[in-house]
Amino acid sequence: MTLPELLRFALRGLTGHGLRTALSLLGVSIGIASVLVLTALGDGAKRYVVGQFQSLGTNLLIVLPGKTETSGSFGIGGVPNDLTLDDAEAIERFVPQARRVVPVSMGTEEVAYAGLSRQIAIVGTSPDYLKARQLRMASGEFLPADEFSRGAAVTVLGHKTARELFRGEDPVGKVVRIGGWRMRVIGVLARQGVKLMMDFDDVAVLPVATGMRMFNRPSLFRILVQVHAHTDLDLAKQRILDLLIERHDEEDVTVITQDAVVDTFSAILGTLTLFVTGIAAISLSVAGFGIMNVMLVSVSERTREIGLLKAVGVARRQILAAFVTEAAIISGFGGLLGLALGFALVHLGVRLYPVFEASPPVWAIAAAMAVSLGVGVVFGMLPAWRATKLDPVLALGRR
Repeated sequence: MTLPELLRFALRGLTGHGLRTALSLLGVSIGIASVLVLTALGDGAKRYVVGQFQSLGTNLLIVLPGKTETSGSFGIGGVPNDLTLDDAEAIERFVPQARRVVPVSMGTEEVAYAGLSRQIAIVGTSPDYLKARQLRMASGEFLPADEFSRGAAVTVLGHKTARELFRGEDPVGKVVRIGGWRMRVIGVLARQGVKLMMDFDDVAVLPVATGMRMFNRPSLFRILVQVHAHTDLDLAKQRILDLLIERHDEEDVTVITQDAVVDTFSAILGTLTLFVTGIAAISLSVAGFGIMNVMLVSVSERTREIGLLKAVGVARRQILAAFVTEAAIISGFGGLLGLALGFALVHLGVRLYPVFEASPPVWAIAAAMAVSLGVGVVFGMLPAWRATKLDPVLALGRR
């Protein structure tokens, strides 16, 4: 039996059971599409998290009040001592690797102007926050270069906040009320979007001392430390930790690197991606049973034809190859259909949510097709082996 004859034999068997073949194709394609979509979502989530932390700035250390035992996670322990502006000034003075030291306080408050008001996030910080967080100005200027402990009654508004409150009027130089405080607007941020779960278009930025007094909080939310080079991160981390232990008489802060946070989230998302992909791959085994069903029916309905082939001297291995080819065709075409469906769904998702740059990794595409063909061959072997065991005389005698 030549290769063209082998293919004609396989295709004739498949077209003779069109509905069952189509259902098996559908089962394989759904399994492959599920694997592609889930791996694309996992890869897209990983890219999104990495991009969000990269938007935090480069070569950053994050100092948080409270001690944790696991690096790469945010401080959640007890807080025996406050993280203060004096701590930030000490880091600036005694850690030579620090290029910028940025204290940050956080809260929410109502911002009002001319009868209009919005409840937004309030960030108290220093002038270096602009460069450390890679922000841009649309108009005016950022916070004045005062000492950390001095807090002028000025603010910089996010793009959306300025647009909603001033309705086309230039905000720079105007006075807004933030809570019970009158603040002069000295600048407006350019459109930034959401960075690390914070909407910088709907925010008001104040001097850090002003923000701490406004919310009556003695402790900082965190301190961002930008070092001169990536190679300085570990040394700067240890020096900051040693300095604050000396100041507080105990280790009651957490110093984490940007890379540690990214690595932690990437590991978690990678594990989740493999887990859900494994669940999706189980559907391929279900499709395999559908292929086996089609092949068993094909063998039972073509008994006389198999008997004739064996009677004219066709070898068992050729008959085996013929039926395995049928199963491989189902799984192969089902896999290709699944790839097309998966890519279409991923493309649709990216069109609907452009910020989420999802795409299936190459390994997932190769693994999905390999598993698809493997399922076809494995589940096609039993019916094929059954066909080779038929006695030609008895097979020809069946109707």
